[in-house]
Amino acid sequence: MKGAEVSHSYGSAPSGIMQAPEVILAEAKLFSKRALRLRELVEQVPALDEFLAFMARLAQAQHQVLNEREPAWRPAPDAFDAALLHGMPPLGHRALRRDIDWQADLLAILDALDLHVGERQRPLLKALRELPDEQSAALAEDVLEVRPGSEATRGLMPLVAAALQVAWLRLALSLPRPPDRPDEQARALCPCCGSLPVASVIHSEKQRSGVRYLHCSLCATEWHLERVKCSECDSAKLLYFSLDDDKGKPFLPVQAEACRECHSYLKVAQRELHGRADPVADDLASLALDLLLAEQGEYERSGYNPLLIVGG
Repeated sequence: MKGAEVSHSYGSAPSGIMQAPEVILAEAKLFSKRALRLRELVEQVPALDEFLAFMARLAQAQHQVLNEREPAWRPAPDAFDAALLHGMPPLGHRALRRDIDWQADLLAILDALDLHVGERQRPLLKALRELPDEQSAALAEDVLEVRPGSEATRGLMPLVAAALQVAWLRLALSLPRPPDRPDEQARALCPCCGSLPVASVIHSEKQRSGVRYLHCSLCATEWHLERVKCSECDSAKLLYFSLDDDKGKPFLPVQAEACRECHSYLKVAQRELHGRADPVADDLASLALDLLLAEQGEYERSGYNPLLIVGG
């Protein structure tokens, strides 16, 4: 792991004149693209191959459910017009969590996984099928409120989170337009659903090449945040840490952006290094970076990946 000042590519602002979109809603193929990236990472990170392979199957199941299951409730076409007009998150998870039939999405995900998981994961699927509705709802509350849950049920929470992601992404796809970029006070909260980012991503395609976006942990909306700026406290006193190979080059297209003011860090997925880098998938594959920073004891993670719940 290396630490460096902000004078390298991860801290450089894009050159040229552009008008990149401020907020970008996720696309319907997001989960299938994530599954593809996770399958690539299985080969690249053999120490985590079984875990990443399961996450690839889970992402593929999310894609299948998103595209094949018709939910019992869909909002009216104009349901979110007032929120969009007044700059409020149209899909606020606190307001909508009891309206969305995410539990049906969960059962559909479990069905999609049934023939594609090993013996180690089967008890998790069985436990979720047998869980009373009120207990699964409590797990969803823990996921949405960024709580670690109990040790007994923590292993079930990523599957619940996967269903919640499907439900909220489906709603995001129905919005008539993206919401406005959040103001400075709420810069680290998704303008679409109010959730925390899992990481940020620097894009490489035309119109937003070199532009950084925070990536929502729930609905996958992305919103612009200037580079060389801490998402927590707005400071520019940043260090960057990476996992490098024997030749001193990045092992994965991801770094941890650490703030010397508030002592938080958020990972950055760099698509200029790998065009399919995914903020969720590459975050899971770079767990070693989190462990190294935890051992150092100076920086606390600000991003939230609900597919990996750890104890409080």
